[in-house]
Amino acid sequence: MSRMSALLSIVLLLPTFTHAKDKNKVILPTYVLQAQTVLVVINPEAGEPLTDPTANRRTQDEVERALMKWGRFRIVTESQTADLVMAVRRGSGHVATPTISNSPIDNNPVILQPSDGGVRIGGHGQPPDLTQPGLGPPRNTGPRMQTEVGGSEDTLDVYRGGQEYPLDSAPVWRYRAKDALRSPAVPAVDQFRKVVDEAEKAAAQKQKKTP
Repeated sequence: MSRMSALLSIVLLLPTFTHAKDKNKVILPTYVLQAQTVLVVINPEAGEPLTDPTANRRTQDEVERALMKWGRFRIVTESQTADLVMAVRRGSGHVATPTISNSPIDNNPVILQPSDGGVRIGGHGQPPDLTQPGLGPPRNTGPRMQTEVGGSEDTLDVYRGGQEYPLDSAPVWRYRAKDALRSPAVPAVDQFRKVVDEAEKAAAQKQKKTP
């Protein structure tokens, strides 16, 4: 999918996005309600703040733990085996923030971590090929300094998994708010749970009305 097509898809799907102050009901596709597995990744465009170089890595862990506590999805480490892909990005609280892009911290090896629900696969870093190589300008894969603009709030994007380059498609759901990805509450995951519950109730009511 070209960048222009992806942008057009995002415009068409804007009603499915959610902000902290947005009270409108969200309509989710059936594949979201049927999803059983999820991959949590750090947004490839997110940099690590110089003052907190493990911010996004910790956020990835906190979102995975919140999902395990929810108990609806099984966490996997590959996009091809994930029904959904969640991309996280920790906000800095500032309009412009010096960051390190392509930080080695975001690409730790696979490890096993104890959790309340048993053993969790964590520390898996960033799976390859979440976006199609060759689109747009050449990408520098080494660590480098940059200034991120407009990333003051935490963001959780949900994409359809089980396909090549899932992050090149438009997210089916987005939540953006201050401290939305901070533990122990992780409000973004809680909001997604509420949206899924509402969508399931609406689908059940619709099925009852169908003759």
